[in-house]
Amino acid sequence: MSREDSSVRSALPVAVLIGLGATAYTAWVLEVVLSTGLNPIETYVSELAAQDQPLGGLFRATDFIAGLLVFAGGLLALLRLARYADSRRPWAVLGWAGVTLFGAATAADAWLPLSCQPTADPECAARETAGLVPATHQAHAVSSSLAMTGALVGIVTLTVAARRYDRLAPLARHGPALVALELLATAWTLTAIAMFSAGRGTWALGAGQRLQVLIVAVWLALLAYSVHKERRTWCCDTVNLSGHSTGPPQMNPPHEERRT
Repeated sequence: MSREDSSVRSALPVAVLIGLGATAYTAWVLEVVLSTGLNPIETYVSELAAQDQPLGGLFRATDFIAGLLVFAGGLLALLRLARYADSRRPWAVLGWAGVTLFGAATAADAWLPLSCQPTADPECAARETAGLVPATHQAHAVSSSLAMTGALVGIVTLTVAARRYDRLAPLARHGPALVALELLATAWTLTAIAMFSAGRGTWALGAGQRLQVLIVAVWLALLAYSVHKERRTWCCDTVNLSGHSTGPPQMNPPHEERRT
C-alpha cells in the first residue's frame, strides 16, 4: 500500500471520532425539551451536570463521551503527524495538541462535577465563596479552563494552518468567521464570570457560555467534515522555505528525456 493510500485510510477515523465528539458535545441543548429547572440565560452549562441535578448523570455521561471521542481523534491525528516527518508543521501540531487537550480536559470535567448550582442557588454561591463546597468545585474550574484553553488553541491554530498551508478547504473558508465569533463569546463569558464573582449579577453568563460551547461544537464538526472531505489531517505534501504548501512532490514521467 502506498503512503498516500495509508494516509487516506487513517484520516477517516479521525474525522469520525471528531464528528461524533462534536455531536455529543451539544447534548446540553436537550435542556430545551427536558425540565432542568435552570435558566439557560443565567446559569453555567456545567450546572446541568451538578450532583444534585436529577439529570446530572445524563449530562456528565455525554460530556465524558464527547471528551473521550475528541481526545482519541486528536491523539490519532498527532500520531499521524509524528509518523510523517514532512507533515509536522508547527501550526498543525499545535492545533491538534490543543484539540487533544480539550478532549482530555472535557472528559475530566465529567468526573469533577459541581455539587450545587452557584448561579441559581444563593446558598450554594455563599458556600462556594466561603470555601465550604467540595474540592471538586475548584478542580472543575481548573479542568474547564484547560478545556477552553485547548479549544481556543485548536480553533485558532488549525484555522491558521488551513489557510497558511492551503489544506482542509472548508476549514480554511469558514474557520476565520468561527474564530472571530468564538473570541467574542469567550470575552463575553469571561466578563460575565468576573461580574458574577464580584457580586454584580450574572450578565447573561449562561447565554454567553452556551454560545461559546456551541461555536466549539460547530467548529469541531467543520474540522471533521474537512478531514473527511480531503482525507487528510496534514500529510503527504511538502513546504517551501516561505512556509507555504507546494503540494505533493512531482516525479518525472518514466523514460522522459530531460532537455538541457
